[in-house]
Amino acid sequence: MRIVMIGGGLAAATAATELRKRGFDGEVVIFAAEPHLPYERPPLSKGILQGKEEFSAAVVHDAAWYDTHHVDLRVGVTVTAIDPAARTVTADGDGTLTYDRLLLAPGAEPRRFALADEVGEPIYLRTIEDSELLRSRLRARQRVVIVGGGWIGLEVAAAARIAGADVTVFEAGALPLLGVLGREVAEVFADLHRHHGVDLRLNSHVTEADLSGADVVVVGIGAIPRTALAEDAGLAVENGVLVDETLRTSDPDIYAIGDVANHLHPVLGRRIRVEHWDTAIRQGKTVAANLLGGSDEYVKLPYFFTDQYDLGMEYFGSVGPTGYDRVDVEGTIGPAADGAFRAYWVKDGHVVAAMHANDWDAAGDVRASIGTSR
Repeated sequence: MRIVMIGGGLAAATAATELRKRGFDGEVVIFAAEPHLPYERPPLSKGILQGKEEFSAAVVHDAAWYDTHHVDLRVGVTVTAIDPAARTVTADGDGTLTYDRLLLAPGAEPRRFALADEVGEPIYLRTIEDSELLRSRLRARQRVVIVGGGWIGLEVAAAARIAGADVTVFEAGALPLLGVLGREVAEVFADLHRHHGVDLRLNSHVTEADLSGADVVVVGIGAIPRTALAEDAGLAVENGVLVDETLRTSDPDIYAIGDVANHLHPVLGRRIRVEHWDTAIRQGKTVAANLLGGSDEYVKLPYFFTDQYDLGMEYFGSVGPTGYDRVDVEGTIGPAADGAFRAYWVKDGHVVAAMHANDWDAAGDVRASIGTSR
């Protein structure tokens, strides 16, 4: 039996690891478009960007692991076509390979900002090369302009301010992270960055003049799932590759996980696509069982974390499309370095999402609060 994986990131590497842990002794082939061993992406906007970590710390396994575990890792190789009827994949310069089961984990790519592309050479933070280039350019008194006040944009802003750069963040919304966190907690992050000297421009429309005078321009306005291969192969696609509760696509021999997977979540009762580190790991473990003939449902709730200045945060759960009724906050909310608080998003009397900031002993209790009455 041969299992082929498209995508050389954390999701595929985790799935391969789990297959071997489960005793699968068939062929495992991973096509990795980047010329690197599979690696984790969160450090690109955190430790690596700040110069606290080297790339080696983000690598999932060293090269010897793939050799020892007989995983055929083909780095720098791009798959150009999938033929579900013939059960084959075609790779650029690498021929055609048959599969018994196929796993799609190609991830997502940064959303482009046409004006920034026209004015200069903006940095879109997605790869280790992007992170190392940006790190080399974050210096004191450099003028850094960041388009987008999401997680990537704010983490870059923090790294740039720590490096001594002058930072301006342009955010189209009324607050950074407003759609994710709601006004109550989004204001915490806005105040945090203002407290550290960031020029935060809200409800803004970026002009050529805003960009042309910058030493560094970083664009972080979201990501687009890489669905072209799946779509060309006739798989069901809508804001990602559609998968069922077991992470299976519309083709019974093909699964999808990670950033590209639009998953029918059995606990939430709706579809959700999650672009976070924890999902890549947990879906990778679940899909391994199903690639071997299982039917395990992926039931884990979304989780993500961020580190900005002296604020560290963990978030559990998901606010659905109908929103929430209120946010309950406990503790000291604000930009103070020692401020620790918990927040609970409540809908119809039940907690649908919860987080803590700088309250690390609370992580277990916060996670356990999801679904409880409040």
